[in-house]
Amino acid sequence: MDWFRRFMAGRYGVDQLYVALIILSMVFLMLSSITGWPYFSVVALLLFAYAYFRVLSRSIYKRSQENLMFLKLLDPASRWSRQTVRRIKDLKKYKYFRCTGCGRSLRVPRGKGKVRITCPICGTASVKKT
Repeated sequence: MDWFRRFMAGRYGVDQLYVALIILSMVFLMLSSITGWPYFSVVALLLFAYAYFRVLSRSIYKRSQENLMFLKLLDPASRWSRQTVRRIKDLKKYKYFRCTGCGRSLRVPRGKGKVRITCPICGTASVKKT
């Protein structure tokens, strides 16, 4: 095991883009086995090769920049999914409204009757039924 530790010293290693590439290549392998098209296998092999190239690369700065670009691209989707999950969990306790002034989402406790909601960002006030 010491030889592997010495081999990996100074190399980039595993990151979020690596995991995404491996998952995507597995999806292409499944599509290849389902459809029988060899092109999916070729794409999966190329994705595997690129993922392992990134892991074994010694250009740490370049690989970290690639991962940063990937995370910036993925950020809106992950933020939306986290927000949706939180809203589903809070469905019984809170009601969500959109501010008429700035469009920001506002969370108000349920069961309080008619309440005056003031947006903390733009200061627009509205009366809503919770």
